Amino acid sequence: MMQKIQEIRNYLASIYVEREDIIDGLLAAFVARQHVLLVGPPGTAKSGMVADLAKCITGTNYFQWLLTRFSTPEELFGPVSLKALEQDTYKRNTQNKLPEAHLAFVDEIFKGNSAILNALLTLANERLFYNNGGIVQSPLFSIVGASNEWPEADEGLEALFDRFILRYEVGYIQDGHSFITMLQGACPTRRPTITLEEMEQIQFQSEMMVTVPKDILEALRDIRDGLKTEGIRPSDRRFRQVLSLLKAAATIDDRDVVVRKDLSILVHSLWVTPEGSEREIVRTVVLDRSLDPVEREIAGLSDTVQDLVKQVESADLTGTQTVMELGQRIKSLKQRADKIPSGYEAVGKIQALLDETKKKLATAALGI
Repeated sequence: MMQKIQEIRNYLASIYVEREDIIDGLLAAFVARQHVLLVGPPGTAKSGMVADLAKCITGTNYFQWLLTRFSTPEELFGPVSLKALEQDTYKRNTQNKLPEAHLAFVDEIFKGNSAILNALLTLANERLFYNNGGIVQSPLFSIVGASNEWPEADEGLEALFDRFILRYEVGYIQDGHSFITMLQGACPTRRPTITLEEMEQIQFQSEMMVTVPKDILEALRDIRDGLKTEGIRPSDRRFRQVLSLLKAAATIDDRDVVVRKDLSILVHSLWVTPEGSEREIVRTVVLDRSLDPVEREIAGLSDTVQDLVKQVESADLTGTQTVMELGQRIKSLKQRADKIPSGYEAVGKIQALLDETKKKLATAALGI
């Protein structure tokens, strides 16, 4: 069954370029029965990734909806049954709606009114839906929420925001070769699938058969202490919940024990607010305790190169001094990449991105 998960992962990664981390996170969240938040501008394939992933799990009830300020509970949870009303009973018909879904994608999730958000909280946290005064157990294992922007601190959305154990910022494609791949629309001829029953077996295996050794628990303690020193305090509940993510990462890698590299997924989980430098601090603290020195150098180099790409795209390249400074930075980063031992696939991608950025810089400098 793990081979099927890998086939699905590779299939999606071939379609949605520069989205490997997000695809890995979605798969881990589905196995761990946790929820994911995707934040990014329109046109970044947020809904497409989730819909295509849902199609790979046969037998799954998939629900997708776009919320607006005017959305009503009926849109997500079903209309009130007229037949039930005739018998003085207030009951919703939940067929094909969120309470009966295994997977759900809710776009612009923070635009829901209080009635929608309160019901979403209960459903997300307890998998329960209150209908006609009774409690209905939902088969839901993951909600993927999406938004074009992060919620503001004063909007009263903290409780819902906290329910998303993984949070990703989805941007536009950076690398020129990846952009061409996207334009070509290359797609495998066959969509790999896994049944709902097999996915449930994997979920059970992840929860019950995978162990978290003492050294990983100690690493989590060290991460907590490191974040505390920086003034960042994820809740005890969040630390408890991320254990299921670590188990899922190990399961997908066909292991029955969590290892240190699994901790890297926590980069997308342990920050509290998206403002300022908090996410970068979390990334540094987590990777310092989850990667070997070479992997840590690659991760840091990748971040620096991404920042450089953004700087080149926004800079005024008509000035000779600016072009020279950026060119020198590219040269320095290429030298840094050349010092990394061979055998790391990510280094090739970094070097390709640097070459592409260098070409853009040269083209702009020549005024072509």
